[in-house]
Amino acid sequence: MARTIETVAEELRAPSPAAILRKRVFGHYGLVFGIAVLAVIVLIALLAPLLAGHDPYAQDLVARMKPPFWMEGSDPEHLLGTDHLGRDYLARLLYGARISLSIGLFAALISGLIGTAMGVAAGYFGGRVDLVVTFLINVRLAMPVVLVALAVVAILGGSLQVVVCVLGLLLWDRFAVVMRSSVLQVRDLEYVNAAKAIGCSTRRIILLEIMPNVVNNLIVVVTLEMAHAILLEAALSFLGLGVQPPTPSWGLMISEGKQMMLFEPWLIAIPGVALFVLVLAINLLGDGLRDVTAPENRG
Repeated sequence: MARTIETVAEELRAPSPAAILRKRVFGHYGLVFGIAVLAVIVLIALLAPLLAGHDPYAQDLVARMKPPFWMEGSDPEHLLGTDHLGRDYLARLLYGARISLSIGLFAALISGLIGTAMGVAAGYFGGRVDLVVTFLINVRLAMPVVLVALAVVAILGGSLQVVVCVLGLLLWDRFAVVMRSSVLQVRDLEYVNAAKAIGCSTRRIILLEIMPNVVNNLIVVVTLEMAHAILLEAALSFLGLGVQPPTPSWGLMISEGKQMMLFEPWLIAIPGVALFVLVLAINLLGDGLRDVTAPENRG
């Protein structure tokens, strides 16, 4: 009886699953850092009209090429200086965060829906479905993303909507490959066979039995593709085929500053560092979420 009471007391003193999850989250420094940095960037993007202090589209040729505050000759009204048209660089940087986050989010959402559906169908049903999906994946992998995106955007014209759609329709392959492999690993496990034995529908098995056990892999791919889409948009804008002027885009800011990079390197350094920090935060977030939500770490 004494042992039974002690056992019950230990169970009552044991931390709850929520407490264990909080401990794992806050004990993962990469995840905490990624969440903090990404939260700051999202907050900056949302509050850009309040923080900017200037219109990112307003030109002032008299105040053009003002250096940032740490350089000699800076203007207190323009903390990060101005570009070749006299537009406030801080305002364009803050509004550019909206562009990068929107493109990364919506491109990953479109490609994720396409790739996840194809990968889950291939992994669960196998047979001809798997053959068709594998063929489509091989076709997609044979297509160079940057060249195809350049060609499509050049034909349809550069705009935010076109860039998002093009990237979303080109980046689904990694979702399909990872989800196909993950579903193949779990589709014949005991709990899936048990669900089939008691007559659960295919939709219920996929949504309630398979997806919760592969979602950690999906999270990693989502974050990787978000970062990939942001960098691709910056590359397209740098080449003049992405987001078009005067829209404030970090890639476009780098493109506009490349002609002066030997004389005014801060024109490229500021948006370049912003891109680096954003992509790093997204990757750290994905890596941390994968560690926290991995099946072997639950419970």
